[in-house]
Amino acid sequence: MSAEPSPLLVERRPGYWVLTLNRPHRLNAFDASLHAALRAAIDDAGGDEGCRAVLLAGSGRAFCAGQDLAEPGLTDADVDLGAVLARGWNPLVAALRALPKPVVCAVQGTAAGAGVSIALACDITIAAEDARFVQAFVRIGLIPDSGATWMLPRLVGPARARAMAMLGDPITGIEAAAIGLIHRALPAAQLMAEAEALCARLARLPAQALAATKRVLDRAESHTLHEQLALEAEEQRDLGRSSDYAEGVAAFQQKRAARFGGSPE
Repeated sequence: MSAEPSPLLVERRPGYWVLTLNRPHRLNAFDASLHAALRAAIDDAGGDEGCRAVLLAGSGRAFCAGQDLAEPGLTDADVDLGAVLARGWNPLVAALRALPKPVVCAVQGTAAGAGVSIALACDITIAAEDARFVQAFVRIGLIPDSGATWMLPRLVGPARARAMAMLGDPITGIEAAAIGLIHRALPAAQLMAEAEALCARLARLPAQALAATKRVLDRAESHTLHEQLALEAEEQRDLGRSSDYAEGVAAFQQKRAARFGGSPE
């Protein structure tokens, strides 16, 4: 009897890891096994000094359809969906944001429900031009979750966020890029090559500076200008004493490419 395929494929490339959601028969919708596998892979990537960036993608014809509603208990009359979020989706979004390494997301096909939230929790999200982003929650009587109500207004503004959340209309990758929901849309045939090139490029950049950039941008959402100025000074003080800063300055003065090797911590 053949073993069940892994719900997550992990490929270690020079300088970065590729994490591929691998439940194509369910449009990569999440169940408990995929949650556990992705959380473990994020933790492992964070602890591996050879991994300087992460690429998140989906297998088959979709990126992620969100929560797998076929998972036992989710349609029971007394189901506690708040507990489902607290147990799986919320820690996953928090882990992606807290990972001290840049995460690139490549969206092909459909990203729906919490699948959109996972894509937007990544640092640089690109998509196929014909990809579809759908805030599908309203179709089953729910609100956007997994961080969607926090991310959408900040990315596309309150007016568009309310329309997307309340109407649940799909938007294409081209439309998503045009309104600032994602970084870029490109032909589907070029998607993975571009995502891999981005990760390879990030892997050559100063890891400590990238980790600090993630931290300061996240803090900016709740800081006043004066608080953010103080945080920038604090982070810059530490970075100015790093080996990567010394290498970057030396490379600039010598008119050569920098060779960064510092740890993100």
